[in-house]
Amino acid sequence: MTARKKIISLKKLKSLLSGTSRNGKIIVFTNGCFDIIHAGHVRYLNKAKSLGNILVVGLNSDSSVKKIKGEKRPIVSQRERAEVLSGLEAVDYVVLFNEPTPIKLIKAILPDILVKGADWASHEIVGADVVKAAGGKTARVKLVKGRSTTNIIQKILELH
Repeated sequence: MTARKKIISLKKLKSLLSGTSRNGKIIVFTNGCFDIIHAGHVRYLNKAKSLGNILVVGLNSDSSVKKIKGEKRPIVSQRERAEVLSGLEAVDYVVLFNEPTPIKLIKAILPDILVKGADWASHEIVGADVVKAAGGKTARVKLVKGRSTTNIIQKILELH
C-alpha cells in the first residue's frame, strides 16, 4: 500500500475495519501529535505494531495540537506529519482528529489494543474504559529516555 493511501478519513477507516473485514486481525490504535518525528517515535510505533496486525495512528490536527501544546505548535503541519507517519512501515493507517483527545476515534473503531506511552498512568489513558468494555485491552510502551519533541525544540533554542 502506498503511503498516500494510508492517510484516510474516519468513515473510510470504519468501513475498512468493519467486523467481517477484520478476519481475526488484531487492530492496534495509538495516537499523538508526532510533531517532529524522531527515533523514539519510530521505536514506539514499531512496538505498538508488534502487538497486533493493523496499526492505526490517530494524529492530532494542527488545531488540536495548538489546543494541547500552545499557539507556537505544531512545528510541522498536519499534512506533513501525516505524510511522514504514513511512510513508516509499522503504520497501516493514519486518521486525523480535531478534538483534544481521540475518544471519538476510539469509540468509532473499537481497537483490540489501545497503546500509549508508559508516561501515561493506566487510569489516565483516554478510551481505556471503552476498549476494555468491548473486550479489548491497553498496553503501555516504554519510551526512549531523553527522546521527545520538546527536548529537540529545547536543544534547538539553546543553539541560538
